[in-house]
Amino acid sequence: MTAANACVVVHAARDLRLETRETPAPGSGDVLIEMKAGGICGSDLHYYTYGGFGAIRLREPMVLGHEVAGTVAGLGEGVTELQVGQLVAVSPSRPCQSCEYCLNGQQNHCLNMQFYGSAMPFPHIQGAFQQKLIAKANQCIPADGLTAAQAAMAEPLAVCLHAIRQAGSLVGKTVLVTGCGPIGCLVILAARRAGAARIIATDLSDFTLGLAQTCGADDVINIQTDPDALARFQDGKGKIDVHLECSGAPQALASGVDGLRPGGLLIQLGLGGDMQVPMQKITAKEITLRGSFRFHAEFRTAVQMMQARLLDVDQLVSHSFDVSEAVKAFEMASDRSCAMKVQLVF
Repeated sequence: MTAANACVVVHAARDLRLETRETPAPGSGDVLIEMKAGGICGSDLHYYTYGGFGAIRLREPMVLGHEVAGTVAGLGEGVTELQVGQLVAVSPSRPCQSCEYCLNGQQNHCLNMQFYGSAMPFPHIQGAFQQKLIAKANQCIPADGLTAAQAAMAEPLAVCLHAIRQAGSLVGKTVLVTGCGPIGCLVILAARRAGAARIIATDLSDFTLGLAQTCGADDVINIQTDPDALARFQDGKGKIDVHLECSGAPQALASGVDGLRPGGLLIQLGLGGDMQVPMQKITAKEITLRGSFRFHAEFRTAVQMMQARLLDVDQLVSHSFDVSEAVKAFEMASDRSCAMKVQLVF
């Protein structure tokens, strides 16, 4: 049995279409999700704007989307922990649980990862911007008490919680966040919750910096209009304990290295392609450079933190568009002067 299913499909750069595909009935261990909300991520924007990013290019039409939430519309055989009508946040991460990294508890590095909306493998992994989506039960985290818009923020929040875990204790520390898009602002929320004493945020947009301040940043710096404003944190050998780099811009990384104190920690979240790294300064100041990639267990934690009202993500959802206006939504999401997190409503 199949059902008609409206999907947001990218064919090439600037070629985004709403198409009807078929959705099978849920099999054993599966859940049929009636989609309610989906957030447009930076990677979705890269596929739409450029047809890919770095060496990763579209080689066939692909459904976009991986930040989604919806209600349970059907249960496959053996699924007993969920109920029809229940709101769930759907994790896009589907590790194999049998490769060496999964068995070592590093599921985010799974050798056989199936991650929604990814052109890394071929055939591509189709995304979750679908009116009706088949997911595995273990991907679906009950989101009772949340709105669909909030539940769809679980994925980017999980990315940030994984980065905070990579950073270790932030209690009493001075933290620099470079890049204040949705990830940067969520990092600020998470860092404050983790005990950071002072948070400095930099970006090129006054709009995003305003939201960074609302999220808890103590100092906000527009490095385009005031390029020397970080100098006061770079005196001596630096006054910053931890730098969470969310932009993927080499200039942002370099400015943070200048501000890190000896023995400081640099966490790189932003994916902007290969970056030049000031290795001499990193070596001389004995800075630890640590990457942060995706998440696994943090997805459930993200949902639970929102349910407990420990983090307020509502302020970051700046626009919502019906899925029929997907192109308009993607254009809006590209405008950093007025858009933060743009979501599709199904």
